[in-house]
Amino acid sequence: MVEATLTSKMEPRIASLLSPSRRSDVPPFMVMDVMAAAERIEAAGGQVIHMEVGQPAAPAPRTAIAAAHQALETARIDYTSALGMSSLRERIARHYRETYGCTVDPARIVITTGSSAAFILAFLAMFEPGDRVAVTVPGYPPYRHILAALGCEPVLIETSSETRHALTGEALLAAHRKAPLKGVLVASPANPTGTMMSREALAGVLAAAHGAGIRFISDEIYHGLDYAFPAVTAAELSPDALVINSFSKYFCMTGWRIGWMVVPDALVRPVERLQQNLAISVPTLSQIAAEAAFDGRTEMDAIKHGYQENRRILIEGLPTAGLRKFLPADGAFYLYADVSDFTSDSFEFTKRMLEEIHVAATPGLDFDPIHGRSFVRFSYARSADDMREAVRRIGHWLG
Repeated sequence: MVEATLTSKMEPRIASLLSPSRRSDVPPFMVMDVMAAAERIEAAGGQVIHMEVGQPAAPAPRTAIAAAHQALETARIDYTSALGMSSLRERIARHYRETYGCTVDPARIVITTGSSAAFILAFLAMFEPGDRVAVTVPGYPPYRHILAALGCEPVLIETSSETRHALTGEALLAAHRKAPLKGVLVASPANPTGTMMSREALAGVLAAAHGAGIRFISDEIYHGLDYAFPAVTAAELSPDALVINSFSKYFCMTGWRIGWMVVPDALVRPVERLQQNLAISVPTLSQIAAEAAFDGRTEMDAIKHGYQENRRILIEGLPTAGLRKFLPADGAFYLYADVSDFTSDSFEFTKRMLEEIHVAATPGLDFDPIHGRSFVRFSYARSADDMREAVRRIGHWLG
């Protein structure tokens, strides 16, 4: 009886202790909610075509899997340096020489737990609470959400068809004149649009940022998945740009949670200290597999050709199904389609599409809180048969 009385008296205090922090009050990443809803339909026996999540259907390269098997058989899986295995960092530096023709010091390369951890490390190392950081819309939602959780202010810069939905130096400086910016983040190829920036376009934004004292972050996780022209790395254009990349997309290693950063010299030690305290090190088995993944590029290029075919199927098929307008699909594996002829609520549109024809896609609201109600993102990372069936179902549904 005494215990019950004490518990009753303490409940209000306990409730206040357990109330979530303001910084945790970030919007959900809707694509994950869509994926969960699709899994519930599949558990009930439905056959869902997954076009919601940016996850390759193919597995990691055989070379990566073999290296992981061998490591489990013969090696201890211990901590590594906080910056990552030296052999992997050197292999990534070699990748920059071979792919882009530029020299990157392995000492500037930091291995991360996917690109998600890289964003956290980069934002913590570069910005203070209250700093204003520019991101484009439409754009990857966790940019905004992570910045907000860390106490920074994401500044949304709208893109348009006039600039092929890519940021320009003029737009960046216009936002900076309204209120000073501390940083800017660009992505090429971009999620959700698939837009790529030419060398001149990327160099123009980088020059504008440097000239105004704005720190520059380049998200390059879809490099390797370029169809319109070869992707350009910011590491080639400036040693002061911070570059983020990942093994998740081109190398099909999403669940391995392994990525990297190319960090300006002055930030290497701060990032190392943050990594030491936040994670100690990145999973060793994933690092071993990632190093071996570079030897599986022939296999990965064949998968890329499959994405190109899927892209063709959608670009040619969706207009016949009724979706005639979409943004440039230069790279990555997304098509960002205008659905305003059918709805003013992309969330409800994708909800009905999933429930009624079992095609899962992501509402544009996830990527653009301003105009996202008019758009839906389709991922074409699955099989060609899935893409054809999706076009058939959507055409029947909208027709």
